[in-house]
Amino acid sequence: MMFQDKKIVLAITGSIAAYKSILLIRLLVKAGAGVKVVMTPAAKDFVSPLTLSTLSKNPVLSDLFNNDSWSNHVMLGRWADVMVVAPLSCNTLGKMAHGLCDNMLLATYLSATCPVVHAPAMDEDMWHHPSTKLNLQKLESFGNKIIPVEKGELASGLYGDGRMAEPETIVSFIAENFFLKKDLAGKKVLVTAGPTFEPIDPVRFIGNHSSGKMGVAICRELASRGAEVHLILGPSSMHVDDERIHIHKVQTAEQMYQASLKIFPQADIAIMSAAVADYTPVSTQLEKIKKTSDTFTVELTKTKDILKSLGEKKYNGQILVGFALETTNEREYALNKLKNKNADMVVLNSLNDEGAGFGYDTNKITIFEKNGKEISYERKPKQQVAKDIVDRIVNMLYAK
Repeated sequence: MMFQDKKIVLAITGSIAAYKSILLIRLLVKAGAGVKVVMTPAAKDFVSPLTLSTLSKNPVLSDLFNNDSWSNHVMLGRWADVMVVAPLSCNTLGKMAHGLCDNMLLATYLSATCPVVHAPAMDEDMWHHPSTKLNLQKLESFGNKIIPVEKGELASGLYGDGRMAEPETIVSFIAENFFLKKDLAGKKVLVTAGPTFEPIDPVRFIGNHSSGKMGVAICRELASRGAEVHLILGPSSMHVDDERIHIHKVQTAEQMYQASLKIFPQADIAIMSAAVADYTPVSTQLEKIKKTSDTFTVELTKTKDILKSLGEKKYNGQILVGFALETTNEREYALNKLKNKNADMVVLNSLNDEGAGFGYDTNKITIFEKNGKEISYERKPKQQVAKDIVDRIVNMLYAK
């Protein structure tokens, strides 16, 4: 698990966003972390210490002088691998920036010898106030990290900046900044994802149901591990707002082929997860075709085989990964693709498996490697599937 044996102090301040701390604890514990909670007295108005202690399986600390808790702030600050302040209210932000210490949470913060991460939460006008910006800059000057706020509906009823980052975002931020190995730092990776649309006329095309979710999940995993990622993305509705991922948008199989040929020579790794059309119309009509007869025939011709072309151009040391989505004879087809396309790895998913294939948020895969290894995985969320795939690529990369 990502946080196995990691120790997290979760500091909760008085903000309506404190309710999100419940899910944050669950995610951290599920990922293998040990979690201890410290909260301000004001935070108790928003979330129950009983709930937090039940989920974290540890007592919640809040009162500075009760129950022999005075020395606990020192022990907590030295026990933790990371201290996470979520939510960070405007009030506590100001106190931290100026070294004030009037509650257990602040005493723990000032005693912490571990990295500290803040997830601010406040109304938009407070967020944009100059004093808030100065206080955040002070925390950053102390070496603290700030998780950006999100835009959305606020407790005031307004819509704008100031929402605390979602618990999943906070967990990812902690992992990427403190616990994930940057085992792909300095590596350039090419990924194709999504469908291709082959035009028949200005309004019609040949396409498929690929969403691009699997390829985008792979890109995020690669980026989190330090790679320079270039995503060639077909016509997908996926929104990729990760500045670490360079996006090259295409529509057709030919465009994806040309873009792949351009990037591949400089890539250390190429992952062909796109569902590229096998055929494209011989000719495309310039005007919309009218419905004038009971039948209509479109002559098709094969598209270029991107995986095979890259396999022929692959130089020593490059790793080439293909995908196979099959409905029958799955294993046979995957092994043939591995051999005939000169790939190093083929990832197989079958439409016969529930919760796998196009459009789902989960996937169930089997990985075939050119060294003869065959590894099957249970159905998982696609982001976890992406980690499994990248783990095998990293293993192959450094086994060379």
